[in-house]
Amino acid sequence: MEDIVLSLKSDVVGSVRKSARGQSSATSDAILAAVLKSLEEDKAEDVVKIDLRGKSQIGDHMVICSGRSTRQVSAISEKLKDRLKDDLGIFSKLEGKGTGDWVLVDTGDVIIHIFRPEVREFYQLDQMWLEPAVPTQPKV
Repeated sequence: MEDIVLSLKSDVVGSVRKSARGQSSATSDAILAAVLKSLEEDKAEDVVKIDLRGKSQIGDHMVICSGRSTRQVSAISEKLKDRLKDDLGIFSKLEGKGTGDWVLVDTGDVIIHIFRPEVREFYQLDQMWLEPAVPTQPKV
């Protein structure tokens, strides 16, 4: 009888992902480009993209943006999910769509946070992940 070994295998950065149907879909950079295009089409505001490669294993990229209302936040997330499925064969997970204050869209390689402006200001997720400013040394 053959032993069955289970292991955790992480994808290589920029590798091709497989959809649930086993079809080749896209690299993390292609997913990021599709996400940014969708957010632009739906008039998301204050879009910030953060490269997570080498910083975290949760994904290769994070995108943070705002919608003007709970309705717009929900619509942006739903349209993004549909476009990723239709265009790239990626089945995303949504969290928080019911309230529309903060919706997380998880594609596996790209994590998208869509906030109402007040909620985004409160959590300041941008500040947590952006590079800290390098302090300047006073000239003596």
